Amino acid sequence: MKIIEDSASGTHDTLLAACDRYRYELLGCKDYHRNCTDNFWEAMVDVGCKPVGLPSPFNLWQNTPVELDGTIKPNPPVTKKGDYIVLRAEMDLVICLSACPQDITSICGNKPRTAHFEIY
Repeated sequence: MKIIEDSASGTHDTLLAACDRYRYELLGCKDYHRNCTDNFWEAMVDVGCKPVGLPSPFNLWQNTPVELDGTIKPNPPVTKKGDYIVLRAEMDLVICLSACPQDITSICGNKPRTAHFEIY
């Protein structure tokens, strides 16, 4: 994928793994919580794909800079309504988009949002 346009000025993350049920358990969830890992597996199986592993995500609009001491600090998003990114596929591919369901930490501003996409 090649980034063609990005109204978020590159505020994206490639360091954090997709959330999973174990992360939510560590955050204190007693009941099942939707997560990007399960969203990926369910979506891939639904379209007939048989992935052998979970790829590292490209976390669009996730604001997780590396601090001077080398730690990663998940911050609330800095994007605003209407921000967008245009990507161009440089080869055949399968994409799975999961709108982050994180509502416990501030990484999504404590409010998961819907994600919209167009393919053309």
